[in-house]
Amino acid sequence: MTVRFVMVGGFLGAGKTTTLARLARMYQARGKRVGVVTNDQAHDLVDTNTFRAQGFATQEVPGACFCCRFDELVARVGSLEAAERPDVILAEPVGSCTDLVATVIQPLKDLYGGQFVVAPYPVLFKPSHGTRILQNKPAGGFSPKAAYIFKKQLEEADAVVINRIDEFDPAGVEELSRLVATNYPGMPVLRVSAQTGQGFEQLIELLDQDGGFGQKVLDIDYDTYAEGEAELGWLNASVRLVALAPFDLDALLTAVLRGLAGVCRGLGGEVAHLKLIGMDDAGAFGVGNVVSSDTEAKLSLPSHIRPREADLIVNARVAIDPGVLEAEVRKVVAAECVAFGIIPEFRASQSLRPGRPVPTHRYPAAKS
Repeated sequence: MTVRFVMVGGFLGAGKTTTLARLARMYQARGKRVGVVTNDQAHDLVDTNTFRAQGFATQEVPGACFCCRFDELVARVGSLEAAERPDVILAEPVGSCTDLVATVIQPLKDLYGGQFVVAPYPVLFKPSHGTRILQNKPAGGFSPKAAYIFKKQLEEADAVVINRIDEFDPAGVEELSRLVATNYPGMPVLRVSAQTGQGFEQLIELLDQDGGFGQKVLDIDYDTYAEGEAELGWLNASVRLVALAPFDLDALLTAVLRGLAGVCRGLGGEVAHLKLIGMDDAGAFGVGNVVSSDTEAKLSLPSHIRPREADLIVNARVAIDPGVLEAEVRKVVAAECVAFGIIPEFRASQSLRPGRPVPTHRYPAAKS
């Protein structure tokens, strides 16, 4: 039995996790068994915990992009197949990664064609950064090298999916569509809201198609790509929270996000994505995000709980030094915990700049 492999790309904060969770529920409603594979430069990924907390069978490929951990990607999919026998695998690549057609899709088709049917490759368009980048305006704290990655992600897509249309009026959505069409003539453009589900029937209809997809092998400068990725400070941290009295987990998540966003703005570092998840010992959880320096903190999945103990995982991707980022995250979390009467125990923390991508395979041209 072949498994349908669905990978959804997009920049950090484009909404890939919310999109894949909604797709997973839609596939399940059609009677399909679903597995999820997440990907990150470091361990303790909010996305992995978010999928698992929602009941999805999930494996994680940490330490580098899918392209550089291709064999581990195949192994993690194999683990899902052995345990869950999924009909569909949903894969979420690192949001700073591109060149995925040449390094993931083409190798899967060529080397594992009897095991997988690879779906068309959609890439989510993130309006908050994408509008400035495609208009060639200064993209906050991002240099042209980081903007280069954003543009290359869209260039290799089988379709560009404009997400977050619920945040715009119809005229604004039309303007975004024209902007994408002007920069990528002939590119199919879909309009969706991962939050509300609007447009998802069209997205899943695209993903059901077979044929000549996943063939846009990029002409890409890996020096520029590597330097663009290396601009981002990358932090994953886990914290145990203990309080004498019940505390409002959602209020704490919002306060931490606002504090981190304010610190990053003060340091002049553009936020690519701030994401955190809080989980109590019974499995209830809340998830919050900040997707750019000029957007507000938002709880995408509120918990509505008041625990005495919980676990907090913070993932921060910001264009500042990762050592500075780690220190500021600790300060903000500690300060907000004091305000809520919580004692924080910092457990694991990993801060880094992404290294140069070294793909396991790279196909110079499409074979199928």
